[in-house]
Amino acid sequence: MDTSFVIGFFGALFAIMNPVTNLPIFLSVTEGATPQDQRKIALKTALYCLILGAGFAAVGTQVLSLFGISVDDFRVAGGLVVLFIALNMLNGSESSSHHGTEGEKSAYPAPETVAFYPLAFPILVGPGTITTLIIYSHQITDATHLAGYAGVFALVLGLLTLTFWNASTLARHLSASARVIMSRFMGMILAAIAIGMITDGLKTLLPGLA
Repeated sequence: MDTSFVIGFFGALFAIMNPVTNLPIFLSVTEGATPQDQRKIALKTALYCLILGAGFAAVGTQVLSLFGISVDDFRVAGGLVVLFIALNMLNGSESSSHHGTEGEKSAYPAPETVAFYPLAFPILVGPGTITTLIIYSHQITDATHLAGYAGVFALVLGLLTLTFWNASTLARHLSASARVIMSRFMGMILAAIAIGMITDGLKTLLPGLA
């Protein structure tokens, strides 16, 4: 198995869907729900993420072809989106493309119905996640790559579910400093991965730069 593929995919996906940095958002949109209801929401959110993620991974490349967009075009554009998200993480601010604008936040539904919108989409499976899923799915060349891809996606979803399942307990023990450090660190990793996406795309689109 290509370990660089697995590590790169895990690093990008975990940085964007980071359970720790998204925990405060989960607690915010489920405010007023009981711990039991929060656990139900956590399971529903994971299920929706699985369905959305699998769908984008399966048909993402075909959809791009339908619009005449090459994977390298998408790699550059998606890399810029991911880089923007990473810079927001480094600056300690939220990305409106993932977390919604202030107007959208004010329209969030009741805690019992937030599993799909806004948690699964667009907070967890937003532009950055979709970009990562499509770009890395394009690199699958054999069964071992497919197994590694599915395993990484399942692992990240498992960590996300475990974190949200224990949200009420973790909220009492996870300090604000720990969340800030994790966000900044993941922001740096995500920025480096985004630069890699952009340069790989540009090398193909503009061979003279290679």
